Amino acid sequence: MSSDESTTREPSEHRGVTGERADLLEALAKQRHFLRFTTRDLTDEQARLRTTAGELCLGGLIKHVTEVERGWGDFILDGPSAMPDFTEMTEDDWARREDGFRLLPGETLAGVLADYADVARRTDELVATLPGLDASWPLPKAPWFESDTQWSVRRVLLHIVAETAQHAGHADIIRESLDGAKSMG
Repeated sequence: MSSDESTTREPSEHRGVTGERADLLEALAKQRHFLRFTTRDLTDEQARLRTTAGELCLGGLIKHVTEVERGWGDFILDGPSAMPDFTEMTEDDWARREDGFRLLPGETLAGVLADYADVARRTDELVATLPGLDASWPLPKAPWFESDTQWSVRRVLLHIVAETAQHAGHADIIRESLDGAKSMG
């Protein structure tokens, strides 16, 4: 399989999924595609490069979105216990979290894309097979969440779509700054 194929191939489709679930899966697949497409034909070294004033790189964005989607999938299944208490994180915890935005030595673009595809398949399977989208959990403790707030599975899935879209936009800017390639237009 060529590197271009691995960045554009979608996780397996769920036949028979209709209505709201199909809409959520379609919206998420589209944003995943845009994010992965920004990495087409890049080397590991290029995927590590920062091309803007910020710390973000393309490989790191893929890693971050993968971890976010994995974490929210765990949340859907197990509630807030599946996520850290962000209010009690140490400096070392935050430093490790920052490494989730970088393609570190020893990591490859192909490896992080494969991990992302695995997480995407898992999320898609959850969406297709959960009994409903109304179940809700209290959000984990974090400075960016209001306390005593709950999110339904539906709200979590909308958040994953929004997070993926936001970072696909970041990735597009980074890629265009890297070599002029665009995801659209």
